[in-house]
Amino acid sequence: MKFFQHLAMRGALLAMSLILLAQVTQAQDEKSRYACSEANPASICTASNTCGSSSEPCSVDVKRTANSASATPSIEDAKGNSTFCVKAGTSVTWKSDTKHQGFIVDMGPKTPFSTGDIIGGSDKSVSVVAKTPGCYKYSVGACLSGAIYGMCGNSMAELIVVP
Repeated sequence: MKFFQHLAMRGALLAMSLILLAQVTQAQDEKSRYACSEANPASICTASNTCGSSSEPCSVDVKRTANSASATPSIEDAKGNSTFCVKAGTSVTWKSDTKHQGFIVDMGPKTPFSTGDIIGGSDKSVSVVAKTPGCYKYSVGACLSGAIYGMCGNSMAELIVVP
């Protein structure tokens, strides 16, 4: 009987440890997920996460994924909706390589571009120039042509414009 009580107590301790570990990991992921909440977001910009330059354009592929939408910059090994950086003066082309797909990029009230919402699709790329340095959270949405309710996806991502 004592053996089973001891075994049950160890199992409960193991379960609590796993739950605590999962919560700590999730908190760390959320902390690292939002660059714009950092004191100096531009400090995370490196050659490996900077897209384009003032002489070379940056392109961002927007697409509908299984559960949401994704914006992937033209950086080697970039993941969808990862935070990326561009230098002020860089031309950013928002496009969709997926056929029959439309998208919208909403930078919110504060935008580094001279235009508000960026609306395009597989047959219409949109090029804008990053002008105002800062960190910007944006919403990206994508739908397949003829989509009905629930067939569109959206998500949030961040863009850092450095001087």
